[in-house]
Amino acid sequence: MEKIEKLKSFLAGSPDDPFLKHALALEYIKLGNESDARRLFLEVLTRDPSYIGSYYHLARILERAGETENAKTWYEKGMAAAKLAGDGHAFNELQAAYGDLID
Repeated sequence: MEKIEKLKSFLAGSPDDPFLKHALALEYIKLGNESDARRLFLEVLTRDPSYIGSYYHLARILERAGETENAKTWYEKGMAAAKLAGDGHAFNELQAAYGDLID
């Protein structure tokens, strides 16, 4: 919880920082609080669609929630963003997760 409190404190000073929101969302996942994590990943990607790391985690949350079609959409968006950014590593990770989902 200490890490979460620190991240919240930093976010109070920089409420739109995608790194801080992404980091806080990851901490929420560790605690099993996927609803708050989901909300934060959506905020990050709505404000900054080029923040590629959030696509994978958001889609995984959606998979676990049984929202397969929604997860597919976010994987696809993530692959498009990774391709646009020239991030082959992220593209491959998203593509692999997407492939596992549709198989």
